[in-house]
Amino acid sequence: MHAYRTHTCAQLRAADAGSEARLSGWVQRKRDHGGLLFLDLRDHYGITQCVIPSGSAVFEAADKLRVESVVTVTGQVVAREPGTVNERLPTGAVELRVRELVVQGAAEVLPFQVADDQPAPEETRLRYRFLDLRRERLQRNMILRAQIIQDIRERMIAGGFNEFQTPILTSSSPEGARDFLVPARLHPGKFYALPQAPQQFKQLTMVAGFDRYFQIAPCFRDEAGRADRTLMFYQLDVEMSFVTQEDVFATMEPVIRGTFERFAEGRAVDPGPWIRIPYKQAMLDYGSDKPDLRNPLVIRDVTEHFAGSSFGAFAKVAASGGVVRAIPAPGATANPRSFFDKLNEWARGEGAPGLGYITFDAEGPKGPIAKNLEAGRAEAIRAACGLGAGDAVFFAAGKEADAAKLAGQARLKLGTELGLTARDGFRFCWIVDFPMYELNEETGQVDFSHNPFSMPQGELEALRTQDPLSIGAFQYDIVCNGYEMASGAIRNHKAEIMVEAFRIAGYPAQAVEDRFGGMLNAFRFGAPPHGGMAAGIDRIVMLLADEPNLREVNLFPMNQQGEDLMMQAPSVVEEARLKELHIRVQMPPVAKK
Repeated sequence: MHAYRTHTCAQLRAADAGSEARLSGWVQRKRDHGGLLFLDLRDHYGITQCVIPSGSAVFEAADKLRVESVVTVTGQVVAREPGTVNERLPTGAVELRVRELVVQGAAEVLPFQVADDQPAPEETRLRYRFLDLRRERLQRNMILRAQIIQDIRERMIAGGFNEFQTPILTSSSPEGARDFLVPARLHPGKFYALPQAPQQFKQLTMVAGFDRYFQIAPCFRDEAGRADRTLMFYQLDVEMSFVTQEDVFATMEPVIRGTFERFAEGRAVDPGPWIRIPYKQAMLDYGSDKPDLRNPLVIRDVTEHFAGSSFGAFAKVAASGGVVRAIPAPGATANPRSFFDKLNEWARGEGAPGLGYITFDAEGPKGPIAKNLEAGRAEAIRAACGLGAGDAVFFAAGKEADAAKLAGQARLKLGTELGLTARDGFRFCWIVDFPMYELNEETGQVDFSHNPFSMPQGELEALRTQDPLSIGAFQYDIVCNGYEMASGAIRNHKAEIMVEAFRIAGYPAQAVEDRFGGMLNAFRFGAPPHGGMAAGIDRIVMLLADEPNLREVNLFPMNQQGEDLMMQAPSVVEEARLKELHIRVQMPPVAKK
């Protein structure tokens, strides 16, 4: 007989009654039923009930066990009495009458209960992540993650892609976030960077003559943590040669859709082809470039209906170059006045002056705005939003970016509050035609808005003749249920375009040569047109697992402050090691009380 087990805790069945078996696992529960001690023994695969009579030689040792202790038990498999069969367990028709018991690892008092999945503070869960991971939900999430990655890998290989691994130690690159830097001991004063993405390397792979590349790549970004963003994450990294934007869509959409369909468990998945929404339209209609299409509400621009109107506040916004956006609210008047007041307070909590509104009944428009607005203008707004009696419309006004943001947030809140947003299913779209550049509000300088290595629409001529803020790029995102699922582009593969694109963003030619010399040199020796994308593995799993937080689908995540509480990282490094790396730590000044 094997030293630890003849079966897993999920294998024994009624046909095994009368046989000898040995199981190993964790004690999930203990129950003393007056002369009989019951142990629920759990391993990765399932649970088996074990029984120890009071006269047994191992009864005392079993009675002293704490839950989550690891034991090996040996005994006879017996059929349960008809009234005690547990139909919810695959092993519920039998139990193991324990004759021998060996404690492999005794457990101390637990910091939180594992078996019942009782709520525990996140900091405690992360500090004892190895315990947290024993819970059924977390075990299920991690297995789902492994299955999703395997499924994606198989689909990519079937599509003719080769899996390559790119370097983890590289040079710093402007990818939209701060790099994690690694001191180079053999090169004093110099640093490696952990890759924010394998961007340059995958493009160089195409220049090297490989046609289709993919990788499940680790990426590192030194930025603030969020529920849908972590310092380290994995992405499906993809690149293809001699492709147009449409080729990328046609190749990758079936991969993502196929994986979602396999793991959706009955939830609807958008059939292809997914709709394409230009960036400007997305910002106008949804107030976001990550629209949740489960929400049917569409924002309308009603600036013209307030321009020169008798409603002074919005008329001034229109006159000063601002905009007024309308968020329709079908059926909202069925709610009490407090509904509207709470939304107004919510808007103030978001930093806005408020959230004005008009309601409509059989007699016409009602409310404070309607009282101060010409009837014809109110009717035009109602028609523009497709509303009728019993409906309402809310307004966000101000600078275009600010109004769009508030309108987008109000759209999401109204969709939830009014019960309009579908809870199940996966709605996808492609966001296309991103701007190549944007204005940095802090510096007032032109900066890249998305990926700096993208091909501008119009190529070199557009860079030399157009207002930078009017130039589009061959950049695209996949959005699912309000989350950016993937991002990609047709790449710039010409050295002169790359130099000019970076010049507009404030990088002198020599700086481009210094920072991206490897890629520039490669382009000068014959580079194919190429493009690709990267899809967030963590976000894919988060959505399919129906979890609100990326930390619930990562094996050993950090907290929002970027700390690994279990391994106590980041940690202080001893002075001798810092000296070896030619580093001196200068702590920030302590704030005076």
